[in-house]
Amino acid sequence: MSKGYNVLFVTSEVFPYSKTSGLADISNSLPRALNSLGNVVRIISPKYGSQDERKLQIHEIKRLKELAIEVGDRRCKFNIKSSFIYGRNTKAQMYLLENNDFFKNKGIYQNPRTKKDFSNNDERFIFFNKVVLEILEILQWKPDVIHCNDWQTALIPAYLKIHYKDNPYYKNIKTLLTIHNLDSQGVFPKSSFSKTGLPKSILTADKALHKDKFNFLKTGIAFADKINTVSEKYAEEISHDKDYGCGLENILAKRKKDISGILNGIDYSIWNPNIDKIIPYRYTYQEIPLKYENKRELLSMFNIGYKEDTPLIGLITRLVDIKGTDLLIKILPELLKEDIKMIILGIGEEKYHRYLLEARKKYPEKLIVEIEFNEQLAHCIQAGCDMMLIPSRQEPCSLIQMYAYAYGTVPVVRNTGGLADTIVDYRKTNGNGFMFNNYEPGELLKTIKTAISVYKNNRPKWNNMIRTGMSLDFSWKVSARKYMNLYKSVSHH
Repeated sequence: MSKGYNVLFVTSEVFPYSKTSGLADISNSLPRALNSLGNVVRIISPKYGSQDERKLQIHEIKRLKELAIEVGDRRCKFNIKSSFIYGRNTKAQMYLLENNDFFKNKGIYQNPRTKKDFSNNDERFIFFNKVVLEILEILQWKPDVIHCNDWQTALIPAYLKIHYKDNPYYKNIKTLLTIHNLDSQGVFPKSSFSKTGLPKSILTADKALHKDKFNFLKTGIAFADKINTVSEKYAEEISHDKDYGCGLENILAKRKKDISGILNGIDYSIWNPNIDKIIPYRYTYQEIPLKYENKRELLSMFNIGYKEDTPLIGLITRLVDIKGTDLLIKILPELLKEDIKMIILGIGEEKYHRYLLEARKKYPEKLIVEIEFNEQLAHCIQAGCDMMLIPSRQEPCSLIQMYAYAYGTVPVVRNTGGLADTIVDYRKTNGNGFMFNNYEPGELLKTIKTAISVYKNNRPKWNNMIRTGMSLDFSWKVSARKYMNLYKSVSHH
């Protein structure tokens, strides 16, 4: 066993303090898994809105009170508070950045009322990035690696290499940037760059500038010591194929030898139908009939009738093009002619909200649409559905299909990124899902129809797929070891 590392894990969301996506789950479980292997991983994230400090056990840190830092020409005061994240036999120290100018609102990236991005997101995350480095000396805790996640933390490698290069305390601290969502890059007007305090000389097309805009993620890719993404296939796709590079393929290709892929894991103490307190009936793979009781309960929550032979298809997603929402919309009327029920949970683009709410009116017996983010309902959908639809155009990893396996729900997915790394097509002996290759409505529809047909006409095969899926292990153990190796390679970089 190699020696453990000190790692500061920097993230814009962490469950149970904040969550809009799988990043929040990963930021909770990966640090704990790494700590159980003998590393010391501490997490830092903004403290949004008014969190219940007693319930979340958030405490003051005397020497980290009433500090201040410059952002642009403003002096911004802040406090750092402390808490812990606990899991089964594992925990991680949590730091929360409290500040009234930038984080007193409830929303993380968007105003929850208007559903629009905050207009000062550039300043909010410039501030966060600067604070992270500023407090290390005061903490007197020195990480070997600062592990940054997505655009919201991507300026840290640049600040470290430029502003702190002559500060002996920061010598030898390395950076790793994990890309969970390449589609979201933190793009702001060129004029935003002046607020960073970074030298004008890096506002160039090979560093911070992209299509004449200031791009947080590109800056991180240019300056991080190593970069990884959350599945092997996706790491391959983004550094070789311009369809996946989201406009950043040139800089990604340039850094190709520093990019690797490590599949995400899931936390079976939270996502496990055998112990899940949220679902009405708990079950194991030997108790599939109880899964159908969950289906009955889920449908009755929405006053929809239950028939065992009618499959229930779930979709838990961001309602945006990259997640395949445009494909789904094209086939929905045709799909709803089939003998199925469908439940859709998610938020995204306004046009999709409108379309789906209209469709719900048209098919009240068949279609459930909930335009919201709802953790509880997500558990009930995983437990109650027969199939989980993930028609993404691109998918760095996705946790949805891993949760689906755990709950005996059969994934129907596009062959891309992390989906390709976790699914074996039903035609193979140990098949556990249905896959389509080309991003086309016809292929999606055909694949769902195939899944419906297997469900209705070949129940022994279907039950076998359920059991195969439920016996898979996507716990963090394997991935955490791979992250340790990555920290080792960064430290010797």
